[in-house]
Amino acid sequence: MASEEFLKQSKLPSDYEDKKQKMCQFVTRNADKKCVLVTSGGTTVPLESRTIRYIDNFSVGTRGSASAEYFLAQGYAVLFLYRHRSLEPFSRHLSKINVLDIIKSSHNTLSVSEDWTSRISAILEKYNQVKSGGTLLQIEFTTVGEYIHLLKTAADAMRPLGPRAMLYLAAAVSDFYIPTDEMPEHKIQSGNGPLQISLQLVPKMLKPLVKEWIPQAFVISFKLETDPSLLLKKAKEALEKYSHQVVIGNILETRKELVWVVTATESSPFQIRLTPEEADSGVEIEKYITEYLAKMHETFITRADSVK
Repeated sequence: MASEEFLKQSKLPSDYEDKKQKMCQFVTRNADKKCVLVTSGGTTVPLESRTIRYIDNFSVGTRGSASAEYFLAQGYAVLFLYRHRSLEPFSRHLSKINVLDIIKSSHNTLSVSEDWTSRISAILEKYNQVKSGGTLLQIEFTTVGEYIHLLKTAADAMRPLGPRAMLYLAAAVSDFYIPTDEMPEHKIQSGNGPLQISLQLVPKMLKPLVKEWIPQAFVISFKLETDPSLLLKKAKEALEKYSHQVVIGNILETRKELVWVVTATESSPFQIRLTPEEADSGVEIEKYITEYLAKMHETFITRADSVK
């Protein structure tokens, strides 16, 4: 199969065994809970084995990191598979702040400025609750090969959970790559003239994920388009092709205020939209997305249990 060949050709993360062990231990420790794998951020495509240059999928991980927080608030254990240096749950709230601007120093004592004390305290309280409860595991990837290896490993670890496992696939995954055996080892030299690159298609991993790796899970994929007339058609086509449960459809320009929840069982998609007042006051659409999906997941679990 194409997916198996891709995995054979792609390098494992250097600390793969450690990450695999952490994922298995995390799932075992939270076996009494519903568990969601949230993927987040973009993947790189290296152009050299000893990588200097690469092609990147731009994504800072806004949707994934926010969604992880809201799933935690609803009682899920969250396995957060994210791009190195992309946004993370909780710390994301400080990502646009120069920390030096909010810290005061007096007589060798550091303190947070009054304007930020209450906000940071609230974030810190939630973070410490999650940390002490052991309900969040963060695993990093960089390349598309690392991502797919770790996606399969996470699915393998979560498979014993059956229908209590949810996969929320919000990462921006590269569509193309250079096979390892076609990649130069050293830095490509500009002195050799214009560069021509031949890229291969990354196999679509949703089919083996749904059919083989974790067949009982509740799986959500995302469809981002720039042409509204194509969005719902493509979302329905994805459901028919891969047989998973949900596609979240969104348009590039309005993705922070409007999404459609598309399923194979409903003829019309469910629309989630922020009001102008909510958007202005800082309400995040991920709060409503995760709440709606959690209800769908509960129904999915109940139906699965009834046919045992």
